[in-house]
Amino acid sequence: MKIALRELVRRPSRFIAATGILTLISLLLMFLGGLADGLIAQSTNAIEAQRGDLLVFSTASRNSFVRSRIDSSLREAITSVPGVTEVGGLGVAQLGARVPGNGPRDLADVALFGYEIAPRGVPSSPPDGQAYADSSLKADGVRKGQTILLGPARTPVEIIGFVSETNYSGQGSLWASLTTWRTALRANRPQEQLGDDVVQALVVNVDGAAHAAAQLIDTTTGATSSLTVREAIDEVGGVRAQRNTFNSIIGVTGFIALVVIALFFTLLTVERTALYGVLKAIGARSRTLFAGLALQAVVVTIIASIIAGGLGLILDAVIPAGSVPYQLSASRIVTSVVLLLFAAIVGSSFSLRRVLKIDPASAIGSTS
Repeated sequence: MKIALRELVRRPSRFIAATGILTLISLLLMFLGGLADGLIAQSTNAIEAQRGDLLVFSTASRNSFVRSRIDSSLREAITSVPGVTEVGGLGVAQLGARVPGNGPRDLADVALFGYEIAPRGVPSSPPDGQAYADSSLKADGVRKGQTILLGPARTPVEIIGFVSETNYSGQGSLWASLTTWRTALRANRPQEQLGDDVVQALVVNVDGAAHAAAQLIDTTTGATSSLTVREAIDEVGGVRAQRNTFNSIIGVTGFIALVVIALFFTLLTVERTALYGVLKAIGARSRTLFAGLALQAVVVTIIASIIAGGLGLILDAVIPAGSVPYQLSASRIVTSVVLLLFAAIVGSSFSLRRVLKIDPASAIGSTS
């Protein structure tokens, strides 16, 4: 073990190539993970921000806001379910917005939410005709105090402030009263217009276990589909496909790292055959020699991960908001490092068989 560490210190040039390659692989892992997290966050932040235990849709909606309809009678039935402590209406309309100063065809994609229970980071429902905008819309020229025009009907909405991390389905969100939302929906999507007592979904808080409450609500009403916030996030269109695609790419990248480490340390073992033969002749055990190899693989991987983590954080800082949906979190860095360390240990283990087969007499004799 000491010999392995001394070699790292005294002959670092031997490990530069492996460190460089692993740094690039580690950076790629973190970039892919940050890109996946950023894409999913842009689609689901508005749902994740909800201050509720459950989101309740109508049964026939397939957990989609667009198809869901909950009227006052169904809302009352949900409110009366034992354990339900708070209920708030929620609706969304996805529209194009004309922003003052932009060209007539330069529309900003927005998701207008009408809400009763304020999500995290969003103030209480504003007066009718006004809305809070997600800060990502600043990249489209939206400014506080502006009146933007929504949809083909050009429904006016005044921006009175900004909130952050509330995007939905890749669009910047607007947070308004249910009346403002209904007005915009009726004007721009007459085929989807709702009655004054109808919302698309309900944000529900319960006293007790969320899953048990969801089952009780659905059983009692017979007309609802109740999901936890995490389950509702998975129902947002494209989220599962994005997550599965990026997980597959990250898995393949991890496998490539394993192959690189295995090849590097196998070649290193071949170069050291004579040295290992001498060490075995003076009493060194195969497991000790292999432990030294594994230690070197781990140290090289940690150094590469530290460099890649720093580069990843720099990328996160310099990439302009609203351009590339890149969001590198501490948990993603840790996950990438753990995956690389696993690849390092497994990859270096391929050298074990070669270490075990080294015969001291043959190894020493081959150098004479």
